[in-house]
Amino acid sequence: MTFDAGLYCIFMSKPVEHFAAPGFPAVKVTQAPNIPQGLVTISGLDEDGIISNPGGAALVRVNRGPAQVLVTTYSLPNDTTEIPDVQVARLSGPVIRPAEEGAASDIASGAHPGAQNMPEISAHIRSQGDVTGSFGNWVGEPGSKQWIEGFGLSPKKDIAPEDIEYQAMLGKGWLSPWVEGGTFCGSRGMALPILGLRVRLRNAAAENFAVMVEAYFVDGSQVERTNADAVISAESHAALEAFKLDIVPLKAVGKGASPVAGRGRKKTA
Repeated sequence: MTFDAGLYCIFMSKPVEHFAAPGFPAVKVTQAPNIPQGLVTISGLDEDGIISNPGGAALVRVNRGPAQVLVTTYSLPNDTTEIPDVQVARLSGPVIRPAEEGAASDIASGAHPGAQNMPEISAHIRSQGDVTGSFGNWVGEPGSKQWIEGFGLSPKKDIAPEDIEYQAMLGKGWLSPWVEGGTFCGSRGMALPILGLRVRLRNAAAENFAVMVEAYFVDGSQVERTNADAVISAESHAALEAFKLDIVPLKAVGKGASPVAGRGRKKTA
């Protein structure tokens, strides 16, 4: 999981209903490898650093972002118990980073210093690196089996960057913090795929426009949704390999349009 500068709390969103054995499943939060000392500080409420059930949590302070933190789930071999639902809450306000750091996620009081220079859509793709795209076109290649590790959105027409926000699905039940337009969400170069995304509009934009999303996953499944504040992911929790976003007038899809449910369709040759 990649965080910008700030203070975060990682916790179980609901109690574990069944333990396969004492202490399993378990969740532990640690600093990612190769992160300079002092960049990230992690403090668990329990001395062993394990997020326990109930009431377990870990505080993560990122002094200078972006920085990576590993959230690891431990379970017994052949255990069919669902992994714990883990959520992230940001405890401190947005922190602006110096422009010379090349930050793509500078946010302060609604200002987006880097948003104007960003492409409409950017993404980091395994074995390809950073790629750019635009609304209405595919980002990533369906069928390539190359997963997406992170993405950023910066609308250039119809709505302003501060009118859109999004999350990356980092694991089963794990979502990144909400970020606003002009911000990169996810990771780069850590071989950590995102399993889906969630996009919604804010302010007056939500009253006049809708977000249409189509996505492909490495298992071949496809999901489409229209005007839905919902996570776009495969039923199998396969990694995201390509997506297409479009912003259309709400009247074009009808107010109160219900989401097109994820069909889990398989692509055909």
